Amino acid sequence: MGWTLIVIALLALAGFALWRWALAAGSAGTLDWIDARFPRDRNVELAARGSYGPAEAQRAEIWVPEGEAPAGGFPLAVFIHGGGWNSGAPEDYRFVARSLGERGIATAVVGYRLVPEGRYPAMLEDSANGLAWVRSHAGETNVDAGRAVLIGHSAGAYNVLMLGLDPQFLRAAGVPRDSVAGIVSLAGPADFYPFDTESSKNAFGHVADGRITQPIAYATRETLAGAPPLLLMHGTADETVRPYNARNLAAAIEAVGGAVELIEFDVMSHAGIVMGLSKPFAQGHKVLDPILAFVANRTGPQGQASVPVQGKTR
Repeated sequence: MGWTLIVIALLALAGFALWRWALAAGSAGTLDWIDARFPRDRNVELAARGSYGPAEAQRAEIWVPEGEAPAGGFPLAVFIHGGGWNSGAPEDYRFVARSLGERGIATAVVGYRLVPEGRYPAMLEDSANGLAWVRSHAGETNVDAGRAVLIGHSAGAYNVLMLGLDPQFLRAAGVPRDSVAGIVSLAGPADFYPFDTESSKNAFGHVADGRITQPIAYATRETLAGAPPLLLMHGTADETVRPYNARNLAAAIEAVGGAVELIEFDVMSHAGIVMGLSKPFAQGHKVLDPILAFVANRTGPQGQASVPVQGKTR
């Protein structure tokens, strides 16, 4: 028994190291492969897959939980991946759909053009058009897209923040603003001008006034009128997107009476927060549970119920 436990522990450490390496290398497909090896109480099925534009990256998938849908359809989360606006693919983040689907939530994973074709504002136009495609397929997939929650990690979190805060992108895509029930930002860049990294310079450096690209620029009474509530989640040990991004945005929204919740996780890294949406590295579900509650609160009948958290919240 003792040797068995040691072997299990070594395998777990090896898997953790592989997961961290894959994230650092931008190989989210490896992360998804690891997650898929773990059994779940409820599986998901691919309900729809397609393209919303001519570019290869302009594609999306909808995954629904197995079994009968509730009246009105499965609640919907739309996940947009990270990767510094220069890497990533929706198929590599199916582990998010499996984790949410196990709890009865349908998940769309949406891709977008990457730099150089996907530089600002193309990544936002694509994210909005991808959401429109998901909504257009809701009826055939038993999904309730009338109250979708948008979730993103890193660069993808930037995308969903901007869709929630700057209404021009949803409007151009023909998506009603009130159909977005909430925004969940996982380690999202929100206040990163002036640009000081290669990824931000490549994605935004061409904009004459870089301030207009920043989510925090839209934390005004006028822009927040009709905006969905935000759940900002960030690790205090994040060295890729510093925690001040979430803190500054939360403070700016609170200052004008907007709806925002900030959760910080001690000693959690940039990679660790998305790892929390996987089966093998769920970390006691401390990342997943607040998201599940937020989705349920925004898409369910209770509407404004509180979000239980394990991190620090304000």
